Amino acid sequence: MTVSLPLVVVLGFFAWGAVKFLGVRTWIVVLIALFGFWLSHTFMAPAIESGTRSGVDVINGSHA
Repeated sequence: MTVSLPLVVVLGFFAWGAVKFLGVRTWIVVLIALFGFWLSHTFMAPAIESGTRSGVDVINGSHA
């Protein structure tokens, strides 16, 4: 059985777990999310997207 989850759902789950179990403050999570949002509108966005896709491909390929 294969389950497909968007990366944003997985990252959201980790952020929730960090706030709930590790005691990370909510404002820090919001600050990091805003940083990611603003970073996505810079010249670095294509490199970040390419690196993320490559990482996901490596992880998916290792379980095939």
